[in-house]
Amino acid sequence: MIREPFYDPKKSYEENYEKGPFGDFQKPEKYQNQSEPKYSFLGNKVFFPFGIPAGPLLNGKFVKAALDSGFDIAVYKTVRTQAHPCNDFPNVVAVDLKGDLTLEQAQKGIISKDNYETPLSITNSFGVPSFDVEIWQKDLADAVAYAGNGQVVVGSFQGTKKGDGNVDAFVSDFVLAARLVKETGAKILEVNFSCPNEGTAHLMCFDMAMVQRVSEAIKNEIGNTPLVIKMAYYENQEALKKLLQDVGNIVDGISAINTIGSAVRDKNGEQALPGEGRLVSGVCGEAIKWAGLDMTGRLAELREELGMKFAIVGVGGVSSADDFKKYREAGADAVMSATGAMWNQNLAQEIKESLQEPKS
Repeated sequence: MIREPFYDPKKSYEENYEKGPFGDFQKPEKYQNQSEPKYSFLGNKVFFPFGIPAGPLLNGKFVKAALDSGFDIAVYKTVRTQAHPCNDFPNVVAVDLKGDLTLEQAQKGIISKDNYETPLSITNSFGVPSFDVEIWQKDLADAVAYAGNGQVVVGSFQGTKKGDGNVDAFVSDFVLAARLVKETGAKILEVNFSCPNEGTAHLMCFDMAMVQRVSEAIKNEIGNTPLVIKMAYYENQEALKKLLQDVGNIVDGISAINTIGSAVRDKNGEQALPGEGRLVSGVCGEAIKWAGLDMTGRLAELREELGMKFAIVGVGGVSSADDFKKYREAGADAVMSATGAMWNQNLAQEIKESLQEPKS
């Protein structure tokens, strides 16, 4: 169902951060669960293994609104060890896709459109902005403390390249970010290896040696705190298997997928999102559901084949109770929705009431 989104694409990132959330997230009526938490997600009891991934929950206000609306796993938008600006406005546009965004179609490019309608798919390009550590640490700690019984807030982070090609410094920045997030009291950490929205042609999640090196360094820093790695779509099965052989016993969870990158132009053939390095941006929503389900199923099969225990977080195109069920049946331990939740802030409640006892 299309409602007023809690992140307003017609407003800048800064205005959304300061004045949002919008829609039903402005003053949500606190959802009352009808039973005790019976699910477990990386050692944390939750009422329901459903939430919102890193991206649309810009700050503590957004996280609190998500928790109050029944999303029991809320991922605070990815932060860095230093302030980092947002890409130029606009940052979100609708794309004109009637079916799946296949990898072949993504290579050819797609067209944007002005209206948001079901089936809903969008592209987004933020560049992973971050405020200063002093701002986000306090805000994240407050959001973590706000989570009630049966809920958990996940802290998402990433490293920042310095521009001098110093790989050791890059790895160290990931470790510092992990330490700073852990200091907030976050019970689960998620490291972003998969964001295509910085204008990078090659995602870090495909550099398996770096994924292994950074994951090991982070786990050495955070100890028993669960670590989830956020991944993109792996087309090659042998490469995915090799990745799991490298890191499957290091990390505690894998979140997949983020988006599928594609060149996005408007109906006149012009670049839809202005600025250098922004022709290609990440597409999310209904059009990538096939890829999220495919990755979830393949991760589950390989987890069993390799005798591993990492949790699987299924993401991509979730907008209904049926979508949630399909991800769970494919092997997801938890399921998350970004685009679907943005335009339907009652999605968690609808899924809970469809699959559990209705509210009295």
